[in-house]
Amino acid sequence: MNNLPLAFRFARRELRGGLKGFWIFLACLTLGVAAIAAVQSVSGGILAGLQADGRAILGGDVAVRQIYSPVTDEQRAYLEQSGRVSQSVEMRAMARSGDGVRSSLVELKAVDNLYPLYGQPALRPDGNLQDALSNKGGAWGAVVEESVLDRLSLKIGDTVQLGDGAYVIRGVLAREPDRASSNAFSLGPRLMVALPSLEQTGLLQPGSIVYWNAKVALNPGTTLTAWQAALKERFPDANWRVRDFTNASPQVERFIERMTLFLTLVGLTALLVGGVGVGNAVRSHLDSRARTVATLKCLGAPGDLIFQLYLMQILALSALGIVFGLALGAVAPLGLGVLLEGLLPVSARIGVYPGALALAALYGVLTALTFSLWPLGRAREVPAGALFRDVIAPAGGRPRAVYLVAMAVTVAALAALAIATAQNKVFAAWFVGGSIATFGAFRVAAWLVTKGAAAVGRPRRPGLRLALANLYRPGNPTGTVVLSLGLGLTVLVAIALIEGNFSRRVNETIPKDAPSFFFVDIQPDQFEPLRQLVTGIPDTGGFEAVPSLRGRIERVNGQEAEKALANPDQAWVLSGDRGITYSAKLPEHSEIVAGSWWAEDYKGPPLISIHQSVANAFGIGPGATLGINILGRTIEATVANVRAADFATMAINFTLVFAPGTLERAPQTWIATIRAKPDAESQVQRAVLQRFPNVTLVRVKDALDTVNSMLGHIGTAVRITAGITLAAGTLVLAGAVAAGHRRRVYDAVVLKVLGATRADVLRAFLLEYGLLGILTAAIAGCIGTLTAWAVLTFMMRWDWTFLPSAVVTTALLSTAITLAFGFYGTWRALGQPSAPLLRNE
Repeated sequence: MNNLPLAFRFARRELRGGLKGFWIFLACLTLGVAAIAAVQSVSGGILAGLQADGRAILGGDVAVRQIYSPVTDEQRAYLEQSGRVSQSVEMRAMARSGDGVRSSLVELKAVDNLYPLYGQPALRPDGNLQDALSNKGGAWGAVVEESVLDRLSLKIGDTVQLGDGAYVIRGVLAREPDRASSNAFSLGPRLMVALPSLEQTGLLQPGSIVYWNAKVALNPGTTLTAWQAALKERFPDANWRVRDFTNASPQVERFIERMTLFLTLVGLTALLVGGVGVGNAVRSHLDSRARTVATLKCLGAPGDLIFQLYLMQILALSALGIVFGLALGAVAPLGLGVLLEGLLPVSARIGVYPGALALAALYGVLTALTFSLWPLGRAREVPAGALFRDVIAPAGGRPRAVYLVAMAVTVAALAALAIATAQNKVFAAWFVGGSIATFGAFRVAAWLVTKGAAAVGRPRRPGLRLALANLYRPGNPTGTVVLSLGLGLTVLVAIALIEGNFSRRVNETIPKDAPSFFFVDIQPDQFEPLRQLVTGIPDTGGFEAVPSLRGRIERVNGQEAEKALANPDQAWVLSGDRGITYSAKLPEHSEIVAGSWWAEDYKGPPLISIHQSVANAFGIGPGATLGINILGRTIEATVANVRAADFATMAINFTLVFAPGTLERAPQTWIATIRAKPDAESQVQRAVLQRFPNVTLVRVKDALDTVNSMLGHIGTAVRITAGITLAAGTLVLAGAVAAGHRRRVYDAVVLKVLGATRADVLRAFLLEYGLLGILTAAIAGCIGTLTAWAVLTFMMRWDWTFLPSAVVTTALLSTAITLAFGFYGTWRALGQPSAPLLRNE
């Protein structure tokens, strides 16, 4: 400790010389810290918006939602005693132009005259929502999202047909305050009408998939938790789902939390890659100070003084880089907030979040320490004589145990911080383990490259011989280039392969005989006429139909379903109502994996067939019992078998299939599919809508376009974040080239003195970097392919297909980057005069 004042004085004097050699150090830290700070700040702003605007997002203090039917008069009376109550209906329907020529699937919402209880909708042109929806001159009004006008070639003032009813479009819905609390996945744009007008459409048929909402603005002074407990006690068997404003949009909140986790880990990856640059910069700086360190040691300076001196410098520079990163991370969300405006269903409260900035700063400090301790500890231990010889024979060795322990502590702290601050700690733990394994794999790969280059021998061509020798000579950049650039390229390869498999799964694996249309909400008395209608149209075929109901899993083996869940990854089976059917025969494209199918003439207690995802969710099989709530009645059924089903065939299939004899008398609709040639599709769509306006048509191609659009946006966001990692790797590569510049100048001068031309030297160095780029791409391709295979096979349980184009593109990118930096560094080296260097040597 007595050396600290002296170390501080020396460190301050050396820093007066400027930041030469530390720009890459600062850039790496700034980039990583800024990425983490920006992600955390934007996430904090969105979540703060969710919490602050919870009532407007939900549409009330409490929302009660149920399928098929509204709340009873008794239930509504109880709700009205507690405060103001607004009712609404949501369903999917087909909207048609006034002439009936064009049609589009829409997300229909019918609201009463109290809507909205909280928040304000926005219309274009400006106007009052209730006035726009009202009945004027015998015509009800409607407001629509802009895309409805585009799809139907309509404008404000035109008529849109909905079922048997007609509406005048009186405005464009620019903002719907409670849209985030609706279904997360939308197949169509919003169309909003008045609730009293819905009866004229004929869409409210028995068994139709209709969601009824009752939203309550509680009286002042009402305690939310106590009121909810009283509601549950008053109506214990009610078939509804109750949410309050503290959890207004769980789908959006879960999505934001997952994206925050993913983007934070990507930022941390960039920071870790930048950490390699930090270590290289520290090593390069200590190499440039070799004579200073040696002189100090010869004058009696203890090793502790050397370590403290340069640790202070590194901490001071780290603080500068972190401050730059925090400043950029605090400003970036302002721009991101403008970009996100309109893309998110909630308003982000962008601002400065001290917790987010502190977390990013802590990441930066730990990263700087982790990657600096090794070269600092090494400089403290190496004798003065070895430092003088370091120019032509770099000293090896490792730091003493205390520095290795300190490194282990900082690595553990980084890992603990990543896991402790993550919502999904299991995923974060896998990331930490994967990062450590990947670093180790690239270190081993770099070692193998150097050993392999040495084992090749001495080729006859001087340029190739020099290029290979530079891969394994003392002070070679092989390890740095392979590790830094390879990490970024690995992320790109993995993402390209995963995204390519997504697209292939959505598009290429859809069979040629997949249906063209799904018909939903077919009433039992409409089934036969509809079948005759569509099968009578030329160029159609493959008509299939099954009865359809909706139900919710309530109990498993007598236990509440939420408590019986054995596999949290399959919690989606409890997220809402599931599609249910009944059948005497095993559905097509299904395979029994446990148990056996019932007899076609089965008559007896309720039996059920479950998809293997349901079996995995609860860890059950044949013989287990499920309590399924259908239309408010819970049916206890015994699991007869477990099925595997290929949903990629696009055939009708269900997770839950009952045996005959249980559901036949329940209110129900039918779902049907049909194949049609492209020329016949418009005829099918027009004929069905004209005769059966209540039937909803889902065109498979339109649904796939929606999914592809979502995947495209996600893929773009992921590629941008992966680009941050590659940018960090490129910075590190630039640092490696800059660090080796002195050696390059020396080599170029010696070669020119020995008779080599500028072209010979340039060719040899470019060949070296070309080999490095190709080898790095090969290693990154292997590790990235393995990563993508593991993610798709084990995490997503999807089929895996290797896509060579992704790896080839990465190889070309890697080679181009390394050649560009190699050319720049070599060209600079060749431009240096020989005489000063020879005189100095």
